Amino acid sequence: MSGEASAPGASSRAPRPGTQKSSGTVTKKGDRGAKEKQASVLPPVGEEEPKDLEEYQCTGVLETDFAELCIRSGYTDFPKVVTRPRPHPTFVSSASLSEKPTQDDQRLSGSCSLNSVESKYVFFRPTIQVELEPEDKMVKEIYIRGWKVEERILGFFSKCLPPLSQLQAINLWKVGLTDKTLATFIAILPLCSSTLRKLSLEGNPLLEQSYHKLLALDSTISHLSLRNNNIDDHGAQLLGQALSMLHSCNRTLVSLNLAFNHIGDEGAGYIADGLRLNRSLLWLSLAHNRIQDKGALKLAEVLRPFELTHTEVVERRRLLLEKGTQERLRSPSSSRHGDSRTDREKNLLLGASSIALVDKTDKMQAVKTLRGKKKEKLGEVVKKEEKSGSGQSPTQGTPKKEESTKASKAKVTIPEQKPTKGKGPKTGSKEKRSTLLESELVAEVTEMVNPLLEPVEHRDGKVFMPGNKVLLHLNLLRNRITEVGLEGFLTAVQYQAQFSKVRSAAKGPVGLLSLSLEKNCFSLQCPVYTMIQELMLPRDPINKAKPREEEAMASST
Repeated sequence: MSGEASAPGASSRAPRPGTQKSSGTVTKKGDRGAKEKQASVLPPVGEEEPKDLEEYQCTGVLETDFAELCIRSGYTDFPKVVTRPRPHPTFVSSASLSEKPTQDDQRLSGSCSLNSVESKYVFFRPTIQVELEPEDKMVKEIYIRGWKVEERILGFFSKCLPPLSQLQAINLWKVGLTDKTLATFIAILPLCSSTLRKLSLEGNPLLEQSYHKLLALDSTISHLSLRNNNIDDHGAQLLGQALSMLHSCNRTLVSLNLAFNHIGDEGAGYIADGLRLNRSLLWLSLAHNRIQDKGALKLAEVLRPFELTHTEVVERRRLLLEKGTQERLRSPSSSRHGDSRTDREKNLLLGASSIALVDKTDKMQAVKTLRGKKKEKLGEVVKKEEKSGSGQSPTQGTPKKEESTKASKAKVTIPEQKPTKGKGPKTGSKEKRSTLLESELVAEVTEMVNPLLEPVEHRDGKVFMPGNKVLLHLNLLRNRITEVGLEGFLTAVQYQAQFSKVRSAAKGPVGLLSLSLEKNCFSLQCPVYTMIQELMLPRDPINKAKPREEEAMASST
């Protein structure tokens, strides 16, 4: 029985090797399938098989473009683009507080508490928050807070930020920027829309403190905030040099926020040096730094007439010479013989008649091309008159003939008026065109005028500039300034107040309108501080607006 029992048992177990053989073939196929499956699952979590990024054309929708670029590069666990949350004001009436909550209210409060807990966790997830225009829903501002922005993210931004035609501001708060990533970010800025004017890089300390690269000559940034970046005197030196130097000056930056840094007296001196020749910065904050009296006196010195250095005086003379030569080239010649005489005198002085003649012909050709074809016709008339020996200018040649014929019949004033009537439209149109060309050139020059060409004052053999009157707001809260530093600001404010009274009828900058000096090392009852406040209160536009609002409220009631 045991053998019989074993036989069927064996027979029942016999097919197992066969099944193993057959399963061997199955396992080979299974292995192939498993290998194919593994090949498809090779990228880790959050990664996909990369596609070609160059083939994708951005549409101008940041949420779609950024997600598509991340997916094509094999990066799926990427930050989402969301609309920036706005706190909604909650108003609870007194009647609702007296009433007892119902069961529905309790359930709603429970769900709200759950949502509030979830929203707390959602707040800490990496996101790209955006503000949209109310009309066309285009991205207006970008906010990134609290997560590290790497080179890969900046690579995506270089493709999806330029199509945003309404982008105005970028805010990067504690995103772990380095000097390398900052350089990459600065390279993206020229590709963005011309509407991008505001930039905030707060809480991003750099080892090399290369923030000054944001103030390059080709920069279009108007508002820059660099709070809480551990900027010391070296960083302030680089920023001061970026604001202005002898041969270069930033002309686009309007406001600069350097609060909550480590700037001391030396750094404040470097910033003051940058303000000497800068005529675009209107708003400057140095609050919560380490500035003492020495740095405060440096800043106050720039706000009143200050002495030019030797190098600045030499540069001023060079600019005046260039300006004089440009004006001579721009002004039309009164007579042909006058030009020849001046040319002869130049040739005698320079000792190079051939070079001067070549330069003269080049200049005359340039002037003729600017004046147009009609000017060329007048030139031909002038040449004919010179051959005849009249020696008159084009505008005076024709009246002379009429004066000689009519001198015996009428007074001199009558023939002078008749030809001007006959040829008035032609000369008038030419004069208008020449004045328009000159006005355009003057406008361009006035826009790009160098501060060294401003009117100066000579005293005791020294040259003094009138000081920076373009800066309107200066914030020095919570520094280490004492009454010694206040004396310097009092002198500067008194000078600017007197200057504004003299120039009240004329247009132009008049100096500081707001000066914040509270929370420093002096008492608010200090007489110097009270005098500064008395001088600044009438100049502050906010204090001027308060009486108007009170009058409007009184008239409405």
